[in-house]
Amino acid sequence: MATTEECHSIQLIDGDGLFNDVGTDRLIKEIKLAECGLSYAVVAIMGPQSSGKSTLLNHLFYTNFREMDAFKGRSQTTKGIWMAKCAGIEPCTLVMDLEGTDGRERGEDDTAFEKQSALFALAVSDIVLINMWCHDIGREQAANKPLLKTVFQVMMRLFSPRKTTLMFVIRDKTRTPLENLEPVLREDIQKIWDSVPKPQAHKETPLSEFFNVEVVALSSYEEKEEQFKEQVANLRQRFFHSIAPGGLAGDRRGVVPASGFSFSAQQIWKVIKENKDLDLPAHKVMVATVRCEEIANEKYAGFTANESWCLLEEAVQSGPVAGFGKKLNSILYTSLTEYDAEATYFDEGVRSAKRKQLEEKLLQLVQPAHHAMLGHLRSGTLEKFKEAFDKALNGGEGFSVAARNCTDACMALFDEGYADAVVELANWDSSKVRDKLCRDVDAHVASVRAAKLSELTSSYEAKLNEALSGPVEALLDGANNDTWPSIKKLLQLETVSAVSGLSDALSGFDMDEKTKEKMLTSLEDHARGVVEAKAREEAGRALIRMKDRFSTLFSHDSDSMPRVWTGKEDIRAITKTARSASLKLLSVMAAIRLDDNVDNIENTLTSALVDTKNNAAVTDRSITTFDPLASSTWEQVPPAKTLITPVQCKSLWRQFRVETEYTVTQAISAQEANRRNNNWLPPPWAIVALIVLGFNEFMTLLRNPLYLGVIFVGFLIIKALWVQLDISGEFRNGALPGLLSLSTKFLPTVMNLLRKLAEEGQMPATNSSQTNQAVASKSFQNGSSTSNMSSSASSGITASENSTTKGE
Repeated sequence: MATTEECHSIQLIDGDGLFNDVGTDRLIKEIKLAECGLSYAVVAIMGPQSSGKSTLLNHLFYTNFREMDAFKGRSQTTKGIWMAKCAGIEPCTLVMDLEGTDGRERGEDDTAFEKQSALFALAVSDIVLINMWCHDIGREQAANKPLLKTVFQVMMRLFSPRKTTLMFVIRDKTRTPLENLEPVLREDIQKIWDSVPKPQAHKETPLSEFFNVEVVALSSYEEKEEQFKEQVANLRQRFFHSIAPGGLAGDRRGVVPASGFSFSAQQIWKVIKENKDLDLPAHKVMVATVRCEEIANEKYAGFTANESWCLLEEAVQSGPVAGFGKKLNSILYTSLTEYDAEATYFDEGVRSAKRKQLEEKLLQLVQPAHHAMLGHLRSGTLEKFKEAFDKALNGGEGFSVAARNCTDACMALFDEGYADAVVELANWDSSKVRDKLCRDVDAHVASVRAAKLSELTSSYEAKLNEALSGPVEALLDGANNDTWPSIKKLLQLETVSAVSGLSDALSGFDMDEKTKEKMLTSLEDHARGVVEAKAREEAGRALIRMKDRFSTLFSHDSDSMPRVWTGKEDIRAITKTARSASLKLLSVMAAIRLDDNVDNIENTLTSALVDTKNNAAVTDRSITTFDPLASSTWEQVPPAKTLITPVQCKSLWRQFRVETEYTVTQAISAQEANRRNNNWLPPPWAIVALIVLGFNEFMTLLRNPLYLGVIFVGFLIIKALWVQLDISGEFRNGALPGLLSLSTKFLPTVMNLLRKLAEEGQMPATNSSQTNQAVASKSFQNGSSTSNMSSSASSGITASENSTTKGE
């Protein structure tokens, strides 16, 4: 016996019926049985104790089962069931050496284990060798008949039996030819089959439906060893490619895949030990379920630990991954392909169900990453849309065209990205993400649209503000009969221009006519609102405007030159003209006149505030005239168009009169002062009196010229003190404050004047000093009566002008 393979045998089931699952798994891993798929065979051998079963197996399959030592006597050598791999035979073949039957060691209790081991061998083996002695053939009570009866009886416990090959190995063949022995053996086998009780379903089932029967004969190992070895070598050749069509096990059925052999054998033995009928189809499904689930769990665990998947999952959390779908599909297909390769030989229904479960678990695992990828794709596409949209708008492209083109490009980009990220195994609907992107795009377009329209509207409103505010203010400042017609014309021109510009700008937004018309109407209303707001603002400053206009007209002549009150001006007429112009301004600002309505505000104000004849009090005190300004509304003017009510006009006019009266008084005072300054000579009678009475003094001065010099020097000193002490200015605030101030300044001023005279010496007197002396003397003489005269004149004008308000 020569072999290059080292063969180890294990005790599959010990003498007490315990299954060696650990040793079995170790052997299967050593011989790499799981890689064989369905390309493996299982051979078992039965026979009486000490019939040479182990010896046959060791020579036939190059195993190392323990053999009986003939010199120690005949006794039980194999206990339980042993298993080993056949060396040098393809495909991979496992051989089981069963404990011999009819042994004295077990005694009468041997039938239980005998039946259990026989049923186990029939359930898991493709070929069963029945080792029997040649001299037992034809005997009625020989040992082979109980063994065969046991085999056939336990076969009935398989709900769906396998097509097993029974190879009867006749040992220690005699001179009787095999051709004569085989018919006798087959006849005995058929008799035993016919005598075995069968289920109703198999009453008429022939033996060939359950078994392929083969018969071989071997010479005695002890007497004809060389011939025995030669015959065994020939028999060995029949086990090569035994599962191929035409081979010893070519007609086998219900094969358990190699990766599930250990689990299947363990479960079969468990059922047999529990003395239950063995349902092989259900067992096959059970084995497939367990093994396919184990394979699926292994592939799932392998997928979760896969480095490529871990890197891909980590990368997609921080941003989009190019080729995400291709990479993920590759990893998924690899895991599923590996599952298919390992589970391909198991029951198709179970395999497919477990594959679907594995696929669902894997898809459930990768779905968050896929969702993250779609989220990045959606947000990235939205950002690109925003950039492209802004660029298109800044480039001058129409809003609607830009929105439509950018939206189409955006959705095409998303579809392209989704196609790159699609998971082929999953039937995930991307419409929700796509719809979300569409809503985001539409929301951004709507937001930009609203912002652009608001910006456009604000731009034209700002232009109207600029175009109307200043001119309207200027027109109201120069209030006259053409003010409101001019404002109305200006409003129409600017409104038409703005509406036309806005209409052209809105053409690029592809909006309906109703919305467009609403926006244009709103712009028109805004323009009108600007004018009305400016008018109300200016109406609030009506009193200031009136005073400014009065001051301008009263203080300046027709050439816009400041008036010099010489005494020749008619202050009464000038005051009336200025107040009439101020009243005109008040009437213009009293109401908004942008429509074609006609009002009588100006006439009402004139008759009530200026025309004194029409407002004279009736002599009969029981009858009083009606006051047209005692109202809060104007006739023919809606309240919404009223800027200043009649009552407010009356109040403003009263305040205006009070605040402008001082200006009139000052003018009168200036006029009186001018008159006095022009009349500086004394009356003729005073001059005659001075000449007559002062003739002696005059002659004295002529006789003594030194007096003239002293008088002149005294005059200069007094004049200098007058200027230095600013006497007229000091007494402007009253006599007592003037005297107090002069008392503190007199001595320092005298000392300062003397010091200058000492430094500069005597200075000749000039004609100009004499002239200044004369003017100063006249001013001093006439100053005391100026204020009284101007006050009386102003009161006279005021009395005549304001007769309309008598009794107020």
